[in-house]
Amino acid sequence: MAESKKISPFVSEMDMYLFGTGTHYDIYKKLGAHLCTRDGKKGVYFAVWAPNAKEVHLISDYNGWNEDEYPMTRLEPAGIYEIFIPGMGIDCLYKYLIITSRGEKLYKADPFANKAELRPGTASVTTDISKIRWGDSVWMKKRAGTNLFESPIAIYECHIGSWMRHPGREDEGFYNYREFADRMTEYLLDMHYTHIELIGIAEHPFDGSWGYQVTGYYAPTTRYGSCEDFAYMVNKFHKNNIGVILDWVPAHFPRDAHGLADFDGQALFEYADPRKGEHPDWGTKIFDYGKSEVKNFLIANAIFWLKEYHIDGLRVDAVASMLYLDYGKKDGQWIPNKYGGNYNLEAIEFFKHLNSYVKGVFPGVMMIAEESTAWPKVTDIPENDGLGFTFKWNMGWMHDFCDYMKLDPIFRRDNHYKMTFAMSYNQAEKYILVLSHDEVVHLKCSMLNKMPGFYVDKFANLRVGYTYMLGHAGKKLLFMGQEFAQDSEWSEERELDWSLLADDLHSGMQSYVRELLKLYNDYPCLYELDHEYEGFSWINADDTYKSIYSFVRYDREKKKSLLFVLNFTPIERGDYRVGVPKSGKYKLLLSSDDKRFGGNSEPSKKKVFTAEKISWDGKDYSIAYPLPAYGAAIFEF
Repeated sequence: MAESKKISPFVSEMDMYLFGTGTHYDIYKKLGAHLCTRDGKKGVYFAVWAPNAKEVHLISDYNGWNEDEYPMTRLEPAGIYEIFIPGMGIDCLYKYLIITSRGEKLYKADPFANKAELRPGTASVTTDISKIRWGDSVWMKKRAGTNLFESPIAIYECHIGSWMRHPGREDEGFYNYREFADRMTEYLLDMHYTHIELIGIAEHPFDGSWGYQVTGYYAPTTRYGSCEDFAYMVNKFHKNNIGVILDWVPAHFPRDAHGLADFDGQALFEYADPRKGEHPDWGTKIFDYGKSEVKNFLIANAIFWLKEYHIDGLRVDAVASMLYLDYGKKDGQWIPNKYGGNYNLEAIEFFKHLNSYVKGVFPGVMMIAEESTAWPKVTDIPENDGLGFTFKWNMGWMHDFCDYMKLDPIFRRDNHYKMTFAMSYNQAEKYILVLSHDEVVHLKCSMLNKMPGFYVDKFANLRVGYTYMLGHAGKKLLFMGQEFAQDSEWSEERELDWSLLADDLHSGMQSYVRELLKLYNDYPCLYELDHEYEGFSWINADDTYKSIYSFVRYDREKKKSLLFVLNFTPIERGDYRVGVPKSGKYKLLLSSDDKRFGGNSEPSKKKVFTAEKISWDGKDYSIAYPLPAYGAAIFEF
């Protein structure tokens, strides 16, 4: 009998070599489950990295979860196990049965699976994302030529499962990706947002983690539908000129038995020493950034979302926890680096590698750091010893802003600097100003209920606060619900309180945010020079006693500039005088106190103010304007 022809391994020696050096950027096309043909037979090819395993078996509902029928073949030197199952197709549940060196049995989901079983199930699911078709070529071409720093970026941070739900259903009532895309597109266009940032997309077992404890890095969560549904959503947004940003979590992963923890019986994806490989406060594992294959797993994952799903940006969660070896740890709980310091040198190299590759291959894509310390050069290039991110969340601005806004107005004069300090370091990084989900959970109160005063005063405070955020240098991000002043804290267990829009104050707030964002998109001075000195100039940063701030935003040509005047007290200033940069006319574009927004004033009949030759605020000219209590005014000149 002639010897049967040997099936060529899908994973080649070159694949293993590149994986071992951490530079196989398409490794997700080799590891995981893939429909293919071998020896004329259609089936599914499986490959998993488990170098410390004694044996690995594929188990599946395709063969009744028989643990002995599908032993996998080990490929050296990488320690990758492979098998081809003829006749198998899509939508089959499977796991890897790993026999450890001690003879223990572990039942693991596929780290590279493109689809997962709906929780509480924990199996992986065969699928074929290569068949997804895209219709967003116009957007992708435009994106590649976009100068992000000189473009308007107004981000709506959103959790799909709690934005809006179907009422009266026995299940959670989640919108699926397609329903969500259709309804959300209308909303974002109406509100003038440019981007949506989605939290909790990669597969995760526990709803209460909000998606920050990931078990399926290569799979959009099944909670909201299929891979095709997810692609439909991205396509829909792109066809309507809305960018899509995903939260991405390379900092840590959970201990769930089916996940990455102790994957092949030993620490594989995590650092082996718990002083380096575990977060005591979070109860999670820390990726081993010194291991080439682990770095490859993460970098290829970022590339996967950008390449296969056309994602426009990744907001990288908990960057500080990766950079500092002692983050959240006490003495004795961490190990210094080779120089005796607390910097994770391997994580630093990981970021430089990741961001260099992404920026080089995907022009126009944003890499955004949630970095909460004063780590230098987060958004500088690696050639200058920077980390290479596109933008950094301005957490310092966010904390100062919230601390100031919570104060009784009488105490704001003593904290005036909190609202001016961020401009003193604005050129240090490329910033996004954020009021994110983290600020409206865990008893921190909703944005509305952070505000002091009577109920109506809270709205007035928030309107003037949002106006300050709009005028301040930096791109913008608001978490869902903040645009209409959600009353209660956010919870992933229920939808937003949309019924509040029946109230004039809440609908007025929504209208005001809509107007602010329209101005933001219409006036290049609000975004074109965000990170340059020429784009922002204080008129009066020191009117401490009155708690009033005034400043100007300029575009490159200085042809359509905006003057902001903001009153953070309940005291009306009937003839408030403010210095202006030059003579001429100043047109009132927006007043936060208009009745249509929930304020007390009828729309001002006087829309144009002529500068007088009266020296004020160090300027030769000035205008006088009746500034309402908790009033914000924006003038064009």
